[in-house]
Amino acid sequence: MMWCKTGILLLATVGLISADVYLKENFENENWEDNWVYSKHPGKEFGKFVLSAGTFYNDAEADKGIQTSQDARFYAVSRKFDGFSNEDKPLVVQFSVKHEQNIDCGGGYVKLFDCSLEQTDMHGESPYEIMFGPDICGPGTKKVHVIFSYKGKNHLISKDIRCKDDVYTHFYTLIVRPDNTYEVLIDNEKVESGNLEDDWDFLAPKKIKDPSAKKPEDWDDKATIPDPDDKKPEDWDKPEHIPDPDATKPEDWDDEMDGEWEPPMIDNPEFKGEWQPKQLDNPNYKGAWEHPEIANPEYVADDKLYLRKEICTLGFDLWQVKSGTIFDNVLITDDIELAAKAVSDVKDTQAGEKKMKEAQDEVQRKKDEEEAKKNADKDDEDEDDDDEEKDESKQDKDQNDHDEL
Repeated sequence: MMWCKTGILLLATVGLISADVYLKENFENENWEDNWVYSKHPGKEFGKFVLSAGTFYNDAEADKGIQTSQDARFYAVSRKFDGFSNEDKPLVVQFSVKHEQNIDCGGGYVKLFDCSLEQTDMHGESPYEIMFGPDICGPGTKKVHVIFSYKGKNHLISKDIRCKDDVYTHFYTLIVRPDNTYEVLIDNEKVESGNLEDDWDFLAPKKIKDPSAKKPEDWDDKATIPDPDDKKPEDWDKPEHIPDPDATKPEDWDDEMDGEWEPPMIDNPEFKGEWQPKQLDNPNYKGAWEHPEIANPEYVADDKLYLRKEICTLGFDLWQVKSGTIFDNVLITDDIELAAKAVSDVKDTQAGEKKMKEAQDEVQRKKDEEEAKKNADKDDEDEDDDDEEKDESKQDKDQNDHDEL
């Protein structure tokens, strides 16, 4: 019995040890740039990231991340780590995003690359393995991208996943399992899940319409038919518009100058529109014809859709109109529980951020009120000065008039 307990404990310990963390980046100090490389791709006006917790936060030190600092700029920075493959194990990609500038248009996603990436030349067309994270542009685009590369082509998820669009910190998590299933979580809450084959167009469809099949010529797919005994009433046809019977010719109308007067036209209340015979159920109706399907000869199953043979670089490759986004808590691992634990305090973080922001907003509100009151008082003083000047001017005029008398 003792051996069994020890064996179970040993197996559990081995299971814990086997979990791998491929990248963990919390941007804890100013030395973060030692591990990250800025792109110098020509023709792009790149912005700089700065280490900051932002203007409102829960913990001034723990909440520090890298923040976009210049408006209307491209941002391209990446970090390389030991390459790995997710063969036969889960892949978890996780990071936090805080759009404290109330972003109007810009990306908030990450890209995972293989080891062939030239970091100093990373740009929007650089081939990647996975692109994941939020993207916002105006009211029409507020989505979470989940894009996989497969056989040299990028494939977008077929589902619409809405991202968060407030100003607080949110964690985005992508889990890909070796059984070709996936999950997308925001703040540890599942927002989408499914099967890779079903939700991406990696493969040709399993079935296609039979090219040799055709709808029979005698197939009747009309549910109803006109009643052959129904006849149009003799008084049905009426004009759509008629002369206004209440209109009269203007008294100043000149037929020679203005032409022959005609009353304006109005809608005819007796107009019934185009006559249509009543419809009867079609006794020969067979229903809608369905094109038969056959197995697609071009379909080839692939049980390795999840597989990334090599990942060793994570990059932020973005465009932002208004800067201010903070990225933090980057984690790439095969340990789903570890990733969930890293997000466990997100509600506390958001509560702290909200508390500080509301306090700042209240201070600003009072400041605006005081400024508005000062401006109003100044306007009143200016009006009083104008009134005094008018009175003095009137007195001078009266005095001059008196002198003239």
